[in-house]
Order: sequence, then C-alpha cells, then structure tokens
Amino acid sequence: MKPLVFKHCFAVMLALGITSAPVVAQQAQEPAPMQQGSGAEYSDSQLEKFVNASQKVAVVSEEYTPKLQATADEQERREVYREADEKMVKIVQDEGMTVEEFNGISQALQHDQQLMERVQDLAQ
Repeated sequence: MKPLVFKHCFAVMLALGITSAPVVAQQAQEPAPMQQGSGAEYSDSQLEKFVNASQKVAVVSEEYTPKLQATADEQERREVYREADEKMVKIVQDEGMTVEEFNGISQALQHDQQLMERVQDLAQ
C-alpha cells in the first residue's frame, strides 16, 4: 500500500505557518516535540519542491476537510479520503517528488527545528 499524503498535512501546514490545520490530519498524528537537528540531508532544491507541493496540498486539504467532517457514512468517508489523497499524490509527483520523499521531509520537520526554519524561509 502506498504511503498517504493526507495524514502528513498537519506537519506541512505547521511548517508553512498555515493556521487552519485540518481536523483529519490532527487525528492522524500529533507532531512530536521539536528538537535541534541539521536538516543537511535535504538540498534547497528538494525543499523548494516540498514547499511548492505543500502549499498546493494544503489547498486540497482545506477543500476536503469539510467534506470529510460532513460525511457520516464510513464508506463515503473512505471514498472522499481516497479522492483527496489521489489529488495530493498527483500534486507531489507533478512537483518532481515521490510520495516517500514528501512524507520523509514532512516527518523530519516534526523533529528538526533547523529544517523547519529552512522550509519556512523558502516558503516566504
């Protein structure tokens, strides 16, 4: 099964300073406390792709979160979630990244303050 992008939206939105994080992403996983790290394993080019993809993924997340919240039927919720995730995967791939790369940076942001700062600088 391929890794899902949707569950990483909270870390992405946190990194980019987007305040309205989706409830679904918050339920998936709360971020771990920040620690100092190097973030050196990621090039500026990789992080720029991540920032571009993240901004577009955040828009999709904000679009689909109300739909997920309004859906009571579990099967319908799965379909809405799958549709949102497919859009996000396409966005990530269109930016020249794999889902694994995107999710790896997203996870690293939760633990690496210096990496978070680099991403925030690139986002501005």
